[in-house]
Amino acid sequence: MDYGSRTVGLQSATDLGSCAGGRDHFPKEENKLRRTCARLEELIREYQVEKIVLGLPVHMNSDVGERAERTMEFARLLERRTGLDVIFWDERLTTAEAEEILIGRKCAGKTEKNT
Repeated sequence: MDYGSRTVGLQSATDLGSCAGGRDHFPKEENKLRRTCARLEELIREYQVEKIVLGLPVHMNSDVGERAERTMEFARLLERRTGLDVIFWDERLTTAEAEEILIGRKCAGKTEKNT
């Protein structure tokens, strides 16, 4: 999951060897966190999610900035509301890594804009 400043992006994978498929993304409404959580809870039930992996936008020097702090607050809220574990994924360099993986697997339809 990517908890962005304007949208929440979701991906799914059945195992570590598969190409993750885009499931959904939706705009965040300012001051409407309950609606965002309610939408996520619907999707969690629909796709029978067992764990949440949430991108953590730390700085290249490992400092935790404002965006990362907001993401960690959101993770605590998700854990309370869903009862699921939220695992953080370090987002540094993930775009370059994703492109390498997709090129290596030749995932159809995936472009730089879609990763």
